[in-house]
Amino acid sequence: MTLEGRVAGPWAAELDRFWSATAPLLATKELSIDLCNVTYADAGGKKVLCAIHAQTGARLVASTPLTQHLAAEISANPNNSDKELENADSE
Repeated sequence: MTLEGRVAGPWAAELDRFWSATAPLLATKELSIDLCNVTYADAGGKKVLCAIHAQTGARLVASTPLTQHLAAEISANPNNSDKELENADSE
């Protein structure tokens, strides 16, 4: 799965809808999430990404300092609460 631009607001909700429809089709296949062209993720976007990572153990692909930080945050905190994500988003 390749993401680009902002994973925020309505785009985070769209990712969640897409994931809900796609997850059952993956079965036991491995998932890779390419974050290389993501420019921003708000708390809602991070929450969706954390949920996907927690469900699948997806490999996160990142190339910039921003996306590397996002990937580290997602993989280190797969069960973040909304409050923790809001705090991380404001840092």
